[in-house]
Amino acid sequence: MSPMRTAVLGALIVALGPISLALYTPAMPTLVEAFASDPATIKLTITLYFFGFAFAQIVCGPLSDAYGRKPVALSFFSIYLAGSLLAVFAPSVTWLLVARALQGIGAAAGVATSRAVVRDQYTGQASARIMNLIGLIFAIGPAVSPSIGALLLRTLGWHAIFASMVLYGLVVVMVTIFAISETNPNINSAAARPTNILRSYAALARDRTFMRFSLILSCAFGALYTLPALLPFVLIGMVGLTPTQYGLATLIQTASYASGNLVTMRLLRRYDAVRLIPFGTAIFVAAAFVLAVGLRLFPPSLTTIIGPTALWAFGSAWIVPGATTGALANAGDRAGAASAFMGFLQIGGGLAGTLIAALLFADAFQALINVLPLLAVCGVAGYALLGGRVQPRRRDPDPRDVEIAVDPSGIVGAGGEEIEDLVHPPRPPRR
Repeated sequence: MSPMRTAVLGALIVALGPISLALYTPAMPTLVEAFASDPATIKLTITLYFFGFAFAQIVCGPLSDAYGRKPVALSFFSIYLAGSLLAVFAPSVTWLLVARALQGIGAAAGVATSRAVVRDQYTGQASARIMNLIGLIFAIGPAVSPSIGALLLRTLGWHAIFASMVLYGLVVVMVTIFAISETNPNINSAAARPTNILRSYAALARDRTFMRFSLILSCAFGALYTLPALLPFVLIGMVGLTPTQYGLATLIQTASYASGNLVTMRLLRRYDAVRLIPFGTAIFVAAAFVLAVGLRLFPPSLTTIIGPTALWAFGSAWIVPGATTGALANAGDRAGAASAFMGFLQIGGGLAGTLIAALLFADAFQALINVLPLLAVCGVAGYALLGGRVQPRRRDPDPRDVEIAVDPSGIVGAGGEEIEDLVHPPRPPRR
């Protein structure tokens, strides 16, 4: 598939998971009353969603290596549809918990499949540009989802939120059937054997380069996945925003992520994607410091909460292209397993964050000012400690040919070829 087609369709399917999370968050305080439940139980719907989302990728990735990207993605998206329908008609909070777990399992295919489809076709800077473009397009859905969710909640009730997920799931299924090509060139059913799956994951876990990039991505996005479980109770419950105002407030955070994508897009013209990771890390560490210290000195408000979380999102966008490309660079015929394991670690960061918040802290505000700084410390420590023996990543043989295909209009990469040769001079031929 062409780079633009790969990016647009990849963003559509990878956004299934985050949209299903963001669309739902404005209704969480309402669901406490609707099911005669309590905030802790409703927060558990987020935790179970992350649990299914994370662990399903462990299965989805190797299956896509063994049987192809399309059939496996369709199977998982069907599970998502079943969970969405169950959520619409859930008679009790127990059934809602089951439905959210099924949604998480089904949505996992979006993350695992989209990255593997990119890795099947592109590597190096070309892959980084596509990943960055996927991130930019993908940011639109979660950006507007809380506002749409709040509007549906106010006009049609919480059932309509899950009904919209059913419609989106149907769109994803149709797109997968008719628009996405099979890209796996090495379909081999032996990859689905349990021993081979364990062998693949063991090899990836021993790969310092893979783990280094995956862990920094896990901690950066683990915080962003933890926030939806905390912010509704802080901004609506403590600050006093309405669900509609909360939905509009989250636009700031996602707009900041999209801005980070745009800045990264320009920087990729001049610099290797991996070189941007330390700068993105410094930005979200600064955001963690503001959360840990600033919110202990000043009362919670829209500014003191959304400001640092938006800064965290901005820095995270700088990390995605380099971390994703670096982690998958040497995956080879294990691209599906590598993509799935990286996704597992990334969503696992959100799962860990929500579990720590629920088990160790009495309220969402205390969790906010402690859990996110903890994730920042873990990310920096992992990236530093695993960096000692990491070998420099090889550049693509000739990125110029891919550059034209990735950005024919010149928006992303025009003029970047000459600068790229200055930063990384081509090696002289052997005599």
